Amino acid sequence: MTIDKSWTTIRRRSSSNEFWNGLQHFLQMAKPFVNDRGFIKCPCRRCLNNASHQLEDLESHIFRNGFMFGYNQWIHHGEPATGNAGTTVAGPSGGIHERDEMFDVLDDIISEDVDDDAVGGPSSNDQYDDLFAALRSELYPGVSSFSSLNFLVKLMHLKVLNKWTNKSFDELLKLLKLAFPKIDLVESHYEAKKLMTKMGLGYSSIHVCKNDCALFWKENSLKDTCPVCSESRWKLQSGKRSGKNVPHKVLRYFPVGPRLKRLFATSKTAKLMRWHSTGKSKDNDVMRHPVDGKSWQEFDKRHPQFAGDVRNVRLGLAADGFNPFGNMSLSYSMWPVVLTTYNLPPWICMKAEYLMLSLLIPGPQSPGKDMDVFLRPLIDELKELWVHGLDTRDAASENSVFRMRAALLWTINDFPARSSLSG
Repeated sequence: MTIDKSWTTIRRRSSSNEFWNGLQHFLQMAKPFVNDRGFIKCPCRRCLNNASHQLEDLESHIFRNGFMFGYNQWIHHGEPATGNAGTTVAGPSGGIHERDEMFDVLDDIISEDVDDDAVGGPSSNDQYDDLFAALRSELYPGVSSFSSLNFLVKLMHLKVLNKWTNKSFDELLKLLKLAFPKIDLVESHYEAKKLMTKMGLGYSSIHVCKNDCALFWKENSLKDTCPVCSESRWKLQSGKRSGKNVPHKVLRYFPVGPRLKRLFATSKTAKLMRWHSTGKSKDNDVMRHPVDGKSWQEFDKRHPQFAGDVRNVRLGLAADGFNPFGNMSLSYSMWPVVLTTYNLPPWICMKAEYLMLSLLIPGPQSPGKDMDVFLRPLIDELKELWVHGLDTRDAASENSVFRMRAALLWTINDFPARSSLSG
């Protein structure tokens, strides 16, 4: 008898009775195949048959995360093995194409908004619909191994590496559309950025007072004048606001919590996040990592509850100014604020790919004694991570959920920057 598997490709699960009914049929089919402890492999897009759960947990996992791509022959859940199904994925029009490497990327980020308490019924989790639509669509008719999303990500990567302007990127998209009329691609850089934001690659733009007095954020977000100096939030032309509101300064803030959670999303990095507890130097006279230092040990003594879970994150903060234009005759100072994760081993924690940009403070002048104004979004999030933490999936512990907390241990800076950071 042919098994109806069309429900596994439905994206809007929360409003689909077909998906829910198909899921119930799948669970009934899999029920006789649980092991002696009541566990069975979970084929949701997060677990990918790599983790086992009880049957009732499979229901919530699959409904929230969706059914994994490529699992077309349910050999772990009661379907007889009739041949090699391969790694294939049902396309949007019923076609079959090879597994795209971007599936693994989405598998890492898709669980960040999962609520583990929501079991047994429909829930809303549709914010990734556009990503999966771009992932399942062919870049061009007949090009089955290269999805629209994969191509766009690589194109955006080239833009960053080669410092293309937004205008040049828009012109390239127009040329591609003209040369290949059937290509499935976004229309502009603005649309590409919106799609990248859904992958966790976005940032928050926060307006800043012209005189660095305050941020137009939270309680000041709706104000048109600075609460300290009464300076206008917007640039004025001939004493009047222009047709389009343009702020004097914009602070870029890159949230830290989601990126820390992502370090635990894959088993490789999740295991490395425990290195500081197992990789300590056995020679008391040798310091090869901050974990061997007295400051780290003193911190553990003062905060034993935090130190009790080796997965809690230890951070260092570095800040300094630089001229982004490479023209020394032009006086301009922009300040990036970067975090490094000291849970990782020394040969990894200082690599560029593991450093996290948290703030990009605009110029043209150094923030100086007003540094605390710009640091406020980061400090607020760090306080939240210290006091309350975030529920995080640990891929190294069968995707169990733990409460991840974080602490800022110290800052790294030269003496001029130290005077700004110390107030």
